[in-house]
Amino acid sequence: MAMKNQENVGILKKFPEASNKMYSFGSNVKKIAKEDPRKLIHSIKVGLAIALVSLFYYFEPLFDYEGFGVSSMWAVLTVVVVFEFSVGATLGKGVNRGFATFLAGSLGVAVHRLATFTGSDKLQPIILGLSVFSIAAIATFLRFVPKLKARYDYGILIFILTFSMISVSGYRDPVVLDKAITRVTTILIGGVAAIMFNVIIYPVWAGEDLHNLIATNIEDLGISLEGYGTQYFKKIDVKSEEELERISLKEYKCVVYSKASEENLVNFAKWEPHHGKFRYRHPWGQYLKIGDLVRECAIKINALNSDLTSCNMTQEGRKIIQEPCTKMSIECGSALKEIAMSMKTMTLYPTIDSHILKAKSSSEKLRSIIRNGDLIEELELQKLLPSTRIASLMLDIVSNSIEIVNSVNQLATLMKFKILSSKPKRLGSKSRIPSGNIGEAHLVVNVE
Repeated sequence: MAMKNQENVGILKKFPEASNKMYSFGSNVKKIAKEDPRKLIHSIKVGLAIALVSLFYYFEPLFDYEGFGVSSMWAVLTVVVVFEFSVGATLGKGVNRGFATFLAGSLGVAVHRLATFTGSDKLQPIILGLSVFSIAAIATFLRFVPKLKARYDYGILIFILTFSMISVSGYRDPVVLDKAITRVTTILIGGVAAIMFNVIIYPVWAGEDLHNLIATNIEDLGISLEGYGTQYFKKIDVKSEEELERISLKEYKCVVYSKASEENLVNFAKWEPHHGKFRYRHPWGQYLKIGDLVRECAIKINALNSDLTSCNMTQEGRKIIQEPCTKMSIECGSALKEIAMSMKTMTLYPTIDSHILKAKSSSEKLRSIIRNGDLIEELELQKLLPSTRIASLMLDIVSNSIEIVNSVNQLATLMKFKILSSKPKRLGSKSRIPSGNIGEAHLVVNVE
């Protein structure tokens, strides 16, 4: 009885832990659905597409089940594999899978016919084996070519798989042509179903996600730079709670690791048709250029953060570089935040130029301080290095910020954005425009 009571007590103790875990799991699921409702909609779309394709099994009078046989499962499998979150990713996988299956099926049938024409049972497996070896080896090597790997890696993989299956199974099964036709047909049905559901029902465009990601990264840099100007350099007193929440010195860190996401979105966006301001031959390469500049600036901000938090800069050195560095941080931050808002709303404001001019003026003032030797006169040599390094980093950040603005200007020129003369409202730290269809506003730029 005592042992049974102990077991019951142990079970009762574990029950609250299990219920807490279930509650935590439910809370996480609810949070994901609330943060991005598109994920919930995507799940529903996948379920509907699979249910539609499954009708091949359920309605024999409507569909010839015997005609497809077990190969009908390839339609369901295609929907599961091809249906991705964005339209571009789904189109890319669908086109890759369909074209690769058709090409591999045709080649497999041709090789099988060639082997049967020899009329020799001994030569037939040798020809099939050599063809599988040579084609699989060549196709695998092509996967290492960067341009092919970026867009057609999945298609090459499906080509190897389909060709090998048809060639190997065709040796024992004489009905190779019917099998290839059935395989291509079922995969085509599944691919078309996935693409149609993804494009028609609340489409998610990779191009718009890329556009918003780059704009958000630029905004994060601006927030960090403003934070350095108002907190680290201690030039401007921040009293408002709203401003205190808006300033974050670590916003730049997520930018450093965004390269893979940007490259994937660019590859997906190239598959997408014309939608909104994003045409088929959109200058996607310009986004990669802007992204590289943004990451370069983020790395320099990270170095600045390390120097400001770890180096022993004297009060004299801080006092000398305080005013120009503060001005440069705040003006560059404001310029980056406004150019980010310009990308999001597709409207460029003329006040960006004024922020850049003020940052340039402050950078020239800092250069004159270094050239005139004011730092050397006030500081000893061992105390000089921290101040000069911070000053050098600030000058590099200003140059980087100007390059970012110019690159966005080039993008705006290519996309033919319009100009707006009124001054924009100030952005908050987390002002995010939700991904989806971008409005009819346009981005404007003055190109020097």
